[in-house]
Amino acid sequence: MGQVGVRGIRGATTVKENSSGEILQATGLLVQKMVEDNGISREDIAAVYLSATADLDAAFPAEAVREMGRGWELVPLFCSVEMNVPGSLPRCIRVLMLVNTTLGQGEVKHVYLGEACRLRKDLS
Repeated sequence: MGQVGVRGIRGATTVKENSSGEILQATGLLVQKMVEDNGISREDIAAVYLSATADLDAAFPAEAVREMGRGWELVPLFCSVEMNVPGSLPRCIRVLMLVNTTLGQGEVKHVYLGEACRLRKDLS
């Protein structure tokens, strides 16, 4: 078993429309898949940074994480607006999860769903 260190796990997803329901559902699914794919225990999560493109303002993506159940209210969450770069992927939610883990950097499984698969073809 390797030594415990902090690793960043990336994820991103897209939604079809700017609605609270879509933002919360897509974010919850993404974060749950990131946790499952990497065998993460909620207690080992140091913090989760979430961003959304400027065209998504119907809900805070962090709200979906808070709704994931008991204990998630203790995980530090931070939402921000993604830079509005011309030609960038619209209606996109990004996640950076900082986790205490024995996984090596090459063992981490980053998760890209929907149209966000285009962002990092080398990782998705």
